[in-house]
Amino acid sequence: MKLNRILCAFDGSEQSLRAFDHAVDLAQRYGASVLVLAVARLPEFPVEVETEAVLESADQFYEGQFMLLRERASTAEVEIAYDVAVGHPAEQVLHRADVDGADLIVMGHRGQSRVQEWLLGSVAKRVLSYAPCAVLIVR
Repeated sequence: MKLNRILCAFDGSEQSLRAFDHAVDLAQRYGASVLVLAVARLPEFPVEVETEAVLESADQFYEGQFMLLRERASTAEVEIAYDVAVGHPAEQVLHRADVDGADLIVMGHRGQSRVQEWLLGSVAKRVLSYAPCAVLIVR
């Protein structure tokens, strides 16, 4: 199996931290690069002012999280890029995997809110169903 690009879906949850660790480990073993992708959800009925506030807040939150990830992977000799997308998490992960030519998507089994997942459907389940590449779900 040849891995060049690994996309790691990240939401700040404990399981996404474990997924990040697995992605970095695999990248080291296979000489791959990693893209860590966080997705900010917009409110269901976005208002321009509210949307800007959500995006600014998400950027600040994830930049802080990315700093922690950089420290966590500081000894790994792996090329890691970090990005925040806006939209539905599964759709954005699938889109980036396709556009960036990911060979593998690594993500946690459950995200931050079990209630949200119950109401909105499992992001992991959607990614598994429609991914253009292999998917590793980390528990």
